[in-house]
Amino acid sequence: MNDLLSEYLPIIIFMGIAAVIGLALLIAPFVVAFKNPDPEKLSAYECGFDAFDDARMQFDVRFYLVAILFIIFDLEVAFLFPWAVAFGDLGWAGFWSMMIFLGVLTVGFIYEWRKGALEWD
Repeated sequence: MNDLLSEYLPIIIFMGIAAVIGLALLIAPFVVAFKNPDPEKLSAYECGFDAFDDARMQFDVRFYLVAILFIIFDLEVAFLFPWAVAFGDLGWAGFWSMMIFLGVLTVGFIYEWRKGALEWD
């Protein structure tokens, strides 16, 4: 029984160190950060308009376009990680299928670049 528990000791130590580092990273900004709020820092910047205006006001669609493009390319790049892990077992067929996938991704990126979807005027 003692041998069984000693096999779990590295896992417990790892979890303890992870908890200490996690708590330190959560507490450190409250200790180190400057507390100097001003109206510019407290203003809304993510959505492009004030949060306390009329809900029926017009807004720029480019915010959503950039978000959608980010999600699309982020998910497509996420397919590269399992491919990279299993790359040694896939052989040439797996290599060329990923090259076709990346080619389609590149063609889509060039298309949206030419259409001006990435321009912010």
